[in-house]
Amino acid sequence: MLVFIGLGLYDEKDISVKGLEQLLAADEIYAEFYTSRLMGSSHEKLESFFGRQIRLLSREDVEGDPIWLEEAREKVVAFLVGGDPMVSTTHLDLRLRALDMGIETKVIHSSSIVTAASGLTGLQNYRFGRSATIPFPYVSRGRRIVSQTPYTVLKENLQRNLHTMLFLDIQNERFMTVNEGASLLMEMQDESGEKLLLGRLGIGIARAGSEDSVVKADLLSRLALYDFGGPLHILIVPASLHFMEAKALVALAGAPPETLKGDE
Repeated sequence: MLVFIGLGLYDEKDISVKGLEQLLAADEIYAEFYTSRLMGSSHEKLESFFGRQIRLLSREDVEGDPIWLEEAREKVVAFLVGGDPMVSTTHLDLRLRALDMGIETKVIHSSSIVTAASGLTGLQNYRFGRSATIPFPYVSRGRRIVSQTPYTVLKENLQRNLHTMLFLDIQNERFMTVNEGASLLMEMQDESGEKLLLGRLGIGIARAGSEDSVVKADLLSRLALYDFGGPLHILIVPASLHFMEAKALVALAGAPPETLKGDE
């Protein structure tokens, strides 16, 4: 059996009781931290806290040829991930491959930034549209390339009056900040020749689930200059606001009232 176990938002103590029970009962334990990270913990802390050996998997180990998955035919194998296991399509793909191999699977859910964002900001969860990831720019044939996909998704959501959650890229030990994400959005807008983001509100969240989490709402142009501190960060661009959402953003995220555009 392959058991997907979510570790939650921030550190080793965020795991659920059910998740901990499943982890301790497993024959083998694997983990991947390239789709998300527990910034308040480490591989060593996890092993010390759980009292078990945890084998780290690379992207290739999970998305390529997962030889380790064969162990789940005869053993109970725990697969640990930050947040909730099934938020990432990578993990859904792994689950489907396991089922194709005749391996029974199980999912132990946990807290995720996808749900925590609503509680931290006061935005209504059913008003979020499609999400996207803002990737780091890359160089191709001497030219700096900035993906327009996040801007396209944002534009489509705003046309439907839906909020947009923008995940920020992780590359090895490099973590995109809200500042970089906001700046890249403005760059995407310039490339499009539009003024979609002019006077547009943004919300930055840093270190959700920690004692020093930060939630800040302001114009996107100002968020690019705000100090959010260490990772992980996420960026939200809201559509028009219900009056309760507007009130919550002032109270919970320090939004300047003059930046809010509300609906009654």
